[in-house]
Amino acid sequence: MRLTTKGRFAVMAMADLALHGGCSPVTLSSISERQNISQSYLEQLFGKLRKRNVVVAVRGPGGGYYLARPSEQISVADIVVAVDESVDATRCGGKANCHDDKQCVTHDLWMGLNEALYSYMAGVSLQQLVNNAAKPKSGVKTISVSKRTAKSALAPV
Repeated sequence: MRLTTKGRFAVMAMADLALHGGCSPVTLSSISERQNISQSYLEQLFGKLRKRNVVVAVRGPGGGYYLARPSEQISVADIVVAVDESVDATRCGGKANCHDDKQCVTHDLWMGLNEALYSYMAGVSLQQLVNNAAKPKSGVKTISVSKRTAKSALAPV
């Protein structure tokens, strides 16, 4: 189980947009350059983000992208889901048919992990990523989430 390039790049690009956005739209070429992500790949991702109303596109000279809503209101889960990414630890895609068309003995464990990951990502806003990026770098950084979110993410299934 792992988040694929699609999800990781979408989150990186959106964090860049939140960090560099403001009075004028941000171009995909500038995000591409700063994040070292192919511009054509960003075009695919931002097409999906636009369809899911996570970003707004401005066409023409001076065009680019804005966030569709304040960065405090966009979660990492919103971004990952918008680009059709799924973080699934099960072998069966959650269908409970992983062992001879029956639920395997560890199915509930992996489903619980899926729910915990989604809850964690839903509890981290784009603004938190921006705030974390603005802090001086020293050692390992973690994003803090509310105690309620953390408890619900770690609760047994």
